[in-house]
Amino acid sequence: MERKKLPAGISNLREMREEGHYYVDKTAYAMRLVDEGKYYFLSRPRRFGKSLFLDTLAELFQANEPLFRGLYAHEHWDWSIQYPVIRLSFGGGLMRDRAQLENKMQDLLRINQRSLGIPCTPDMDIPACFAELIQAAEAKYGQRVVILVDEYDKPIVDNLTQPDLAREMRDGLRNLYSVIKDNDAQIKFAFITGVSKFSKVSIFSGLNNLEDITIDRRYSAICGYTEDDLDEVFAPELEGLDRQQIRDWYNGYNWTGEAVYNPYDLLLLLRNRQFRSYWFETGTPTFLIDVLTGRGVFSPNLESLSGDEDLLGSFDIDHISTEALLWQTGYLTIQGQRHTGARIDYQLGYPNLEVRSALNNSLTKALMGDPSQASRGMSRLFDTLMSGDFEQLRQHFVSLYASIPHDWYRNNPITQYEGYWASVFYSHFAALGLDIRLEDTTNQGRLDMAVLFNQQIYLFEFKVVELVPEGRALEQLKAKNYAEKYRALNQPIHLIGIEFSREQRNLVGFVVESLG
Repeated sequence: MERKKLPAGISNLREMREEGHYYVDKTAYAMRLVDEGKYYFLSRPRRFGKSLFLDTLAELFQANEPLFRGLYAHEHWDWSIQYPVIRLSFGGGLMRDRAQLENKMQDLLRINQRSLGIPCTPDMDIPACFAELIQAAEAKYGQRVVILVDEYDKPIVDNLTQPDLAREMRDGLRNLYSVIKDNDAQIKFAFITGVSKFSKVSIFSGLNNLEDITIDRRYSAICGYTEDDLDEVFAPELEGLDRQQIRDWYNGYNWTGEAVYNPYDLLLLLRNRQFRSYWFETGTPTFLIDVLTGRGVFSPNLESLSGDEDLLGSFDIDHISTEALLWQTGYLTIQGQRHTGARIDYQLGYPNLEVRSALNNSLTKALMGDPSQASRGMSRLFDTLMSGDFEQLRQHFVSLYASIPHDWYRNNPITQYEGYWASVFYSHFAALGLDIRLEDTTNQGRLDMAVLFNQQIYLFEFKVVELVPEGRALEQLKAKNYAEKYRALNQPIHLIGIEFSREQRNLVGFVVESLG
């Protein structure tokens, strides 16, 4: 196969097709959407290809036939009809007050007026100008209008730490989006995308026929790359890279259908030939880490959360559930579902190694209050595990907890949660990207944590005590015979009972028993 350019950071179909970039054909999804409905909403994490898909829709409706030669849509689209397209994107820049939002909306409307050759009556307010633009476009072109909205929610999401301002942004956007409902007769097709999923009542004001395809198995791979895409499109770039390692690092995002790779990660991997947390490094919000620590979230639980569709969709200014926040922003993904009566319960977990490792790296630094100390500690942990010296491992964690500043305990509520100690311990391991099994079920109960590393198996049980070790952690490991499940691996097994003291704010018990 011919090698082409890698389209990292490009969301323009024309540039990709005319300048020889790899392109994964998503036009079959576009055809299905147009054939089956009219108003759609899609939520996907940042840098997942939403903007490129909207650009593809725009070029399709504008009948730019040469761009689609060789693609699915080329033989299934009527190229004789050209529709007027209105494109609104809130992706650029930050808006820190209502006036800036109003200016942004006016600029967007002016851009569309110029591209369509339609002036707006002077001194109109924003909703009236938008409505006039829709009606005039239909009259001028003799076809109903296509409306494409990208990052519809960004002005709200950027200001979630200031709820009053976020509400102002929501109200301003609602004034704009309500125009879509009021001009149904003039609209051919509308597609709205963003990261979050605010309720229709709070932002789309009566647009009840907006079909949400976020959790729809048919559209699970509408953004992102599938395994087949790697084989069929990117095959010339895969030589020298371990396919399983690529899967472990970047695959695993799922919306109840086919799993996909993060496209941003994959393209940068193919270009740089190095595994790194590319997506995570481009903008994980401090807001997210602050929410998790502020709520005292027990970080091991992030491996396995659940929620129904209402909970996952309840992303609003006054209350954002932890599950919805992590799922909609892409830090957790759907790993399974089950019907519980009339409900569908979705099981959530980390999509891949990148997110698990990078998020826990950030959490470890936040939980310890000293990022540089946490970073040094993770390097020491790796070296200590490689050495196999258990006394060194015990001393490592004693030193780690001792390094947490006293003021951190006094000023941060998360340290008052009993799970704080185990959260630091777990996230410290998870940040290294090790093979960790949490709450691993055996026929005797649930093991707190197993780590498989360097041909060794470490089984951990945690207890919180008052002042002195009581030996109950190791006792439980032995009584429940947790090691039995791992004997088939034929690797050394180490039972490690760990006890934390609330008073001493450190380990007081670290007992190891190794099995052959």
